[in-house]
Amino acid sequence: MKFDTPAAQNPIDQLKVVGKPTDRIDGPAKTTGTAPYAYERHDIAPNAAYGYVLGAGIAKGRIRAIHSAEARRAPGVVAIVTTLDLPKQGLGKMNTANLFGGDEIQHYHQAIAVVVAETFEQARAAAFLVRVDYAPTAGRFDLAAEAKGAPPVPGDSGEGSSSGGEERAGDFEGAFAAAAVKLDETYTTPDETHAMMEPHATIAAWNGDKLTLWTSNQMIAWGKGSVAKILGLPAENVRLDSPYVGGGFGGKLFVRSDAIVAALAAKAAKRPVKVALTRPLIANNTTHRPATIQRIRIGATKDGTITAIAHESTSGNLPEGRPETAVDQTKLIYAGANRLTAMKLAHLDLPEGNAMRAPGEAPGMMALEMAMDEMAEALGQDPVAFRIRNDTQVDPGHPERRFSQRDLVGCLKLGAETFGWAKRNPKPAQVRDRQWFVGMGMAAGFRNNLLTKSAARVRLGADGIVTVETDMTDIGTGSYTIIAQTAAEMMGLPLDRVVVRLGDSDFPASAGSGGQWGANNATSGVYAACVKLRENVAQRLGFNSADTVFTDGMVRAGNRSASLGDAAKAGELVAEDTIEYGDLSKKAQQSTFAGHFVEVGVDVQTAEVRVRRMLAVCAAGRILNPKSARSQVIGAMTMGVGAALMEELAVDTKRGFFVNHDLAGYEVPVHADIPHQEVIFLDEVDPMSSPMKAKGVGELGLCGVGAAVANAVYNATGVRVRDYPITLDKLLDRMPDAA
Repeated sequence: MKFDTPAAQNPIDQLKVVGKPTDRIDGPAKTTGTAPYAYERHDIAPNAAYGYVLGAGIAKGRIRAIHSAEARRAPGVVAIVTTLDLPKQGLGKMNTANLFGGDEIQHYHQAIAVVVAETFEQARAAAFLVRVDYAPTAGRFDLAAEAKGAPPVPGDSGEGSSSGGEERAGDFEGAFAAAAVKLDETYTTPDETHAMMEPHATIAAWNGDKLTLWTSNQMIAWGKGSVAKILGLPAENVRLDSPYVGGGFGGKLFVRSDAIVAALAAKAAKRPVKVALTRPLIANNTTHRPATIQRIRIGATKDGTITAIAHESTSGNLPEGRPETAVDQTKLIYAGANRLTAMKLAHLDLPEGNAMRAPGEAPGMMALEMAMDEMAEALGQDPVAFRIRNDTQVDPGHPERRFSQRDLVGCLKLGAETFGWAKRNPKPAQVRDRQWFVGMGMAAGFRNNLLTKSAARVRLGADGIVTVETDMTDIGTGSYTIIAQTAAEMMGLPLDRVVVRLGDSDFPASAGSGGQWGANNATSGVYAACVKLRENVAQRLGFNSADTVFTDGMVRAGNRSASLGDAAKAGELVAEDTIEYGDLSKKAQQSTFAGHFVEVGVDVQTAEVRVRRMLAVCAAGRILNPKSARSQVIGAMTMGVGAALMEELAVDTKRGFFVNHDLAGYEVPVHADIPHQEVIFLDEVDPMSSPMKAKGVGELGLCGVGAAVANAVYNATGVRVRDYPITLDKLLDRMPDAA
């Protein structure tokens, strides 16, 4: 199905099932432990051995030799495969570093061997007996040191944010110099890791020259293609199966070493092998969010109209890696005729930087929305009013291009009213509640809407049950449920008459899960397949498809009716289709918007920060399932608290690795850190987006939250911290008098 004209009235608009706050279908299986994750698929690969991955002990250089004889003699060892056993292999889709093979070390903890044994403990013990001779070379590990010589480069996150090395509109320098009020500040965000609950894990098994991987992966079609490319296999000989994913956050968008090493180990062991990466390997061997250094300049008239805005960001990555696209939202979110955005990329020999939790906008909004607050203060204006004054309904760099739907102002106004923003004291460090300084902060939220083709297959049986098959994944986001809701709405069925099967590369290729594109695109693919199935049903029943109505398990046309199952009595009906998009997203800018509001308390003696309450008001098209959408947003808000107050990979700038590479040293928010969270969705649809008239919402819940927390800390204390995370050591010696 080609979607190239705005959506008109269609069966989804009935909203009998879609749009209802529906419990997740996979909830009972998840809560009872009967939804198996990759490492727990004991039934599909009996007699599996255990692989333990050994990571490189240097960050850059070469391997002279790997001594594994002692390890091979260890109890239970079945096989050992080292990187010296194989030549350097090709890269998979979006990989920057090689996952296995060859003697070159590109980053710390790069996989160099896998030890296979009868038990995990035996494999781990034997791995510690492997000795490696290295020839280390000097590397570059300090972003601040390398930033000055970093060249401008274009970049694309692959998730809807992109920018050129330098982009201009108007005369920024002239307008900035002439501005009555100016801001010129630098902000930094640190390296961060995904910290998902389920590790990267794979079970691999060969049947002749055919490989099956039961793995944890967000993008099945990408993964299948990458595995085939890296291992030199025909794509038809590779199958990935990933029905449940215990969190990914971008870290599982691409194949990682667990999948490749498990495949190689299974071939060497001549039996299935299961591999799970340890926490240190997840931090150093897989991907992370790169640190940024962001300079923001804003010039405005005395009445608060922005006349000049510039956002320049520097990040680091391995050679051939991409920059963090932190400036993209600044091209679109606020008006201003004179503009400059630029990205620079420093060559670093740290582990690979790549997509993580709203790449681009998440760290970019942390800087931009703090700068907007600082500018509002310099102007003597309310932060909400300043943002509303500079709203735009067109792409500022291309004024002829309007937004398909934009109600940032509505989000900010409703958020301010609901949160009690009018009670905020604009003068910092004025509100005290016992031992706490109390402050309020806010920020706008922004995330682009990305359209990508997605396919599905639907089957109708004589029992009237509709089965949906697509390789779409559920990474804890509720894909099973919204896909079932879509099919139920289209076919006129209750939810319990729909079966959803996901995550298998034998199914039609979907959009996959990432960049908040999954829900809208995957359900649109199901919509397309159901349109075709409805036509097949009408034809089988001899009805005129143009006036056929599907409702309550029945099919009606004029004065004729039949049960839906009657259409399949002569044999199962199967329909498959793909949603493919035209140029609507080029004709109109498609984005999502939010207003984030936060209240914090800061201990007057210790400078400990406690978030007291949070609110997000989101405008993101039709909300397919308000219950699961709310869960996504509050999860994203929680990540925003982590980014603002605690998450930071500490870099050893001499040895080139992340020191705090486990959940003991890398802090993330826990339940005790998170207060009441409220989420409001504006009632809107976007016919330009898809036949579902929906957009993504999950990552919108993150973009802007960190700055809202930072702005609240400033309002509470009068201390402005521009280097995230805002830990108490950055506040303590600058705190106001606690007397």
